[in-house]
Amino acid sequence: MIYSTFAQVYDELMDPEIYDNWLNLVNKVVDKQKNKLLDLACGAGRLAVMLAQSGYQVTGADLSEEMLALAEARTRKEEADLSLVQANMTDLSELENFDIVTCGLDSLCYLADEEEVLRTFQEVSEHLNEKGIFVFDVISPYQTDIVYPGYMYNYTTKEQAFLWESFAGETLHSVIHDLTFFIADKNKASYQRYEETHYERTYELDVYLKLLSQAGFDKIEATADYGNGKIDKETTRFFFVCHKR
Repeated sequence: MIYSTFAQVYDELMDPEIYDNWLNLVNKVVDKQKNKLLDLACGAGRLAVMLAQSGYQVTGADLSEEMLALAEARTRKEEADLSLVQANMTDLSELENFDIVTCGLDSLCYLADEEEVLRTFQEVSEHLNEKGIFVFDVISPYQTDIVYPGYMYNYTTKEQAFLWESFAGETLHSVIHDLTFFIADKNKASYQRYEETHYERTYELDVYLKLLSQAGFDKIEATADYGNGKIDKETTRFFFVCHKR
């Protein structure tokens, strides 16, 4: 239930422009004639719905039942034509093959270590058709090491309050997010408190390039700003477009 709560609050906080930018990135790098697409770690389904409405044949996959329930509700509301499946990104053996795989909003940073990242890259490669494309993003070491430690954010309405604090993690280029929610009851007479902790970890750019190559990708392009900028020492997010070898 709490992950459902977080997803709903997070969805409200996200700037819609982020999803517009992601959709523009996919449209820019993908040949629309090959449009069978897997949105990996689709979460509450906002990007998956937008991709489906743009003409892609979309399957959204996520490990969380709560997230998939939210994605299903959004799919019905938007009358979008897409499929939803439960899957762990480190094991896609039950899924078919696709022309395109997307994985946005630093979902890969929730993997525990390099081994899991490599395994996920290998699973994606194995489930891409010939000349398939993998598009994803991750937060940068600058984000985990400089921007996030000490970060605080508060969000309140009459129905809920959300407190977000971030701290440096114990491993290199990692961060801990402590999330606290206060959700009002139906009569708004009292609030129920929920707590959740999220762990993210990222790596230097050359590590991602090495793992992608090992997993069977080449023609790997790494950029900033949704493919519109060059990576520098203060880049907060890496964007990758990778072609199956």
